[in-house]
Amino acid sequence: MMRTIPLLTGLVLAAATLVSGPEAVARTRELRLGLVTPPPHVWTRLAERMGQRLAGEPDVGLTLKIFPASQLGNEPEMLQQMQAGLLDMGIITAAVLSLREPSLIGWFTPYLFSDVGAAARAAATPAAREMLGNLEKSGLVGLGYTFAGMRHVLMRTGPVRGPEDLAYKKIRIVPFPAMEVWWKAIGAAPTPVHLSGVYQSLQTGVLDGVDIDLDALVGMKLHEVARHLSLTNHMAFPGVVVASRQTWRALAEPQRRRLQAIVEEGLQWALEQQIAAESTHRATLRNVIEVAELADGEDRFARANAAFAERFGGDKLIARFVAQARGQ
Repeated sequence: MMRTIPLLTGLVLAAATLVSGPEAVARTRELRLGLVTPPPHVWTRLAERMGQRLAGEPDVGLTLKIFPASQLGNEPEMLQQMQAGLLDMGIITAAVLSLREPSLIGWFTPYLFSDVGAAARAAATPAAREMLGNLEKSGLVGLGYTFAGMRHVLMRTGPVRGPEDLAYKKIRIVPFPAMEVWWKAIGAAPTPVHLSGVYQSLQTGVLDGVDIDLDALVGMKLHEVARHLSLTNHMAFPGVVVASRQTWRALAEPQRRRLQAIVEEGLQWALEQQIAAESTHRATLRNVIEVAELADGEDRFARANAAFAERFGGDKLIARFVAQARGQ
């Protein structure tokens, strides 16, 4: 017995060493996050910032690997991957998410917001939070809203002063009901093209113009192939930081709390970056292409705005969101 005790003690110590070494490292989980935006875009930089924060806090036991520029597929494909538990996280446009949670269309109410800051304030409304909660039914967990710039119109053929300049023009849109209804009511020919194909489509004349935010416009250098920008400011364009419900439930509660806090810090940082970038991009573009301000766009596109309201305004959650966003 005297000889056995040291042997058992040694085995226990060896086991303890193994648990604190390789097994402890194995407990660190790598989360994979996909998105469609290119590296310079504020959403990609937001993802990178979240990854850096997690890397700086090893006790959380999580790391984040970023796949920008549609490396893992387009947004519908990445949503399918998240719902199946094959992808952990994404920054997905509210446009594509609205195909699963229709109330998110409320974010695209024409001329609801004057600027990105106003849109960001609407993210705190009860209706906006309810929209995020509804994503649970689709196997997703909404962690918060992030914002690209307001939407404008970039054209190959000339400036936009009103619907007459857009009649029958092939305008690239994100293919979801809100944009389709609005652009068809204008009289244009809304044309879905993957973001990665917009440059070539403008260059070759497949597209006459594009509905775009300035961050994507500058980041993808679209001003090289289309020289007329009209600052219409007609819609906000939020994205949502989402997690796979399977991934979220597999995390320990402290991990979920810390990841949520890191996301929220990143969202505030991204908002500040986007507000600053909007001004910088306008100044940059005025030096290289024709830029026109369309200050009375809400009046000029009144018929299209009315078509949007008729199609979507009857949804109770959308109506509450619009009222809350307007401070009513």
